Amino acid sequence: MHETDIHDLSDDADYAASQQQGSASIMRSDSGRQSSSSEPDGAEVVYSKDNVTIHPSQLASERISGRLKLIKQGSALFMTWIPYKGQGSNARLSEKDKNLYTIRAVPLTEVRSVRRHTPAFGWQYIIVVLSSGLAFPPLYFYNGGVKEFLATIKQHVFIVRSAEDANVFLINDFQNPLQRTLSSLELPRAVSVVSDQSVSIDVGESPLDESQESSSRNVRDGRLSTLQYNGRTRLKPQDPARDLSIHVLEKFSLVTKFARETTSQIFGETHNNGFGAIEKRRYNHQSSIDHPEKASNSAEKAPELVPVAADPLEFDEAALIWGKPRQPPLGPEEWVSFLDSEGRVTDSKALRKRIFYGGVEHILRKEVWAFLLGYHAYDSTYAEREYFSVLKKSEYETIKNQWQSISPEQAKRFTKFRERKGLIDKDVVRTDRSLPFYDGDDNPNVNILRDILLTYSFYNFDLGYCQGMSDLLSPILFVMGNEADSFWCFVSLMERLGPNFNRDQNGMHTQLFAISKLVELLDSPLHNYFKQQECLNYFFCFRWVLIQFKREFEYEKTMRLWEVLWTHYMSEHLHLYICVAILKRYRNKIMGEQMDFDTLLKFINELSGQIELDAVIRDAEALCICAGENGAASIPPGTPPSLPIDNGLLLYSQQDDEVL
Repeated sequence: MHETDIHDLSDDADYAASQQQGSASIMRSDSGRQSSSSEPDGAEVVYSKDNVTIHPSQLASERISGRLKLIKQGSALFMTWIPYKGQGSNARLSEKDKNLYTIRAVPLTEVRSVRRHTPAFGWQYIIVVLSSGLAFPPLYFYNGGVKEFLATIKQHVFIVRSAEDANVFLINDFQNPLQRTLSSLELPRAVSVVSDQSVSIDVGESPLDESQESSSRNVRDGRLSTLQYNGRTRLKPQDPARDLSIHVLEKFSLVTKFARETTSQIFGETHNNGFGAIEKRRYNHQSSIDHPEKASNSAEKAPELVPVAADPLEFDEAALIWGKPRQPPLGPEEWVSFLDSEGRVTDSKALRKRIFYGGVEHILRKEVWAFLLGYHAYDSTYAEREYFSVLKKSEYETIKNQWQSISPEQAKRFTKFRERKGLIDKDVVRTDRSLPFYDGDDNPNVNILRDILLTYSFYNFDLGYCQGMSDLLSPILFVMGNEADSFWCFVSLMERLGPNFNRDQNGMHTQLFAISKLVELLDSPLHNYFKQQECLNYFFCFRWVLIQFKREFEYEKTMRLWEVLWTHYMSEHLHLYICVAILKRYRNKIMGEQMDFDTLLKFINELSGQIELDAVIRDAEALCICAGENGAASIPPGTPPSLPIDNGLLLYSQQDDEVL
């Protein structure tokens, strides 16, 4: 995690760590300057920067460089980023893949903030967050230029440093509450209050070279594209995104163009983990579960369906290796048969296979989960595990004492601690409170949840705490009961899922990218439909991946799904095949009703509590088998797994990351 820098715009250090792409090119406007000859009348490039790069994964060979521009037309300011074409440095990615990241004509009225990162080593980068909560991938400045970028924005729109984070610059953050409210609504008249009038822009992208000109033609034939909603310029959703915080990212999964003004209220209700509400929906929508194509809002008139391209896997069902039927969960008597007289697991592969097909009875989960999560080794004895737990409990108490010993006077001078503690305090009181285990005022289990999360923020100070972690810890504490054991099981889980919470969101992006490649492999008509609807970022799967379907199923089913994933029996990335399986189950509805990006977001979010778990696991198994080596090749190296391998070694290690 990078250190927080508290600098003004005038004291940024521009890094020139790489000259491989050539020198920087910065063009600033002055009062007497005319529009560039390559731009339409009224359009003026006020900032242009070469070699601004996106890192789709940890591999240097997959980095994508391009040109970042700020373009002014009338009173409106727009941002674009166009990738170069035919770079030798990123031959691993096709031109189609690179074009997924193209940023087209984003009006600054749609931007909420820009976060600047200045690491002690490496390149500066920025993260641009839209007012909807969507964030573009981090933009790395190989040859400096962040200061000039922010200064140029400051010349044309209202920008102010956040009082909460010195590295966040808020765009159009008006102090007047009415103006702030109107600026966030999808109302055409509200825009004029904030920034006069947002106008449509039709700016030709000047060619960087012959290959860049070709790349520009791939993006709306060289034109920057926007959509008109009720007279207001609005961007089509487009790029795979990584946000500053889990809060903003998860809010986006609930946003639609019909109700962005109520996002905060919706998010608050969802974050309460209404277990009872989900159970209620389960029975109210039982028919929708049995017949997924009927899953829709009964109050709305059913739209006309259009012909849907057949699922390619249905052309020859006899050739499809369907997933095997589910079995009853592993019980105590059968569990003992997997252990020798001293408590060692005699055949870990057979055990994991058994759990994969049936799960575990709840009474055994405390013992079995410790193996699945890698807290205990499969070849450890009863005595060794008992001794190990005693040692780990002592270690846990030592780490916990680090924050418990902080005095109020120290806390006043420890901003990061206060921020993390405040965020954790807010989250734990709204995590699974409908469950008896966490219900009621002054519930000791809620306090333990808080203590474990605070201790983890000191154990892994670089990562700290992010919203969503409480969702992952809650079932572990519910099962393990013991505070120290719960902590170390959570640590083991976060060794796999930690990249999901990195600030640059590379871990999340690589998983969403892998989903897109798997859908392209396993259901090309559905993939082509998403491409047509500008949905190739697969951001509607974000919540599924982030917290491992925690809010898509009832609590018991979530625990059963997790133990299936943790077996590592079929694939370390089985959760990605489950995403594909869910999409395929609803493909006819999605394509038949011609859902666009906003409608799809809303539809996916409303599937919570309506997905049949056993059927989806069985489908995911079949898809994994059918994909075979091609499926494995579709998942970029370094993509975070959701589960450990057999011997408990890390599948994702920070030491394996390339150092910038």
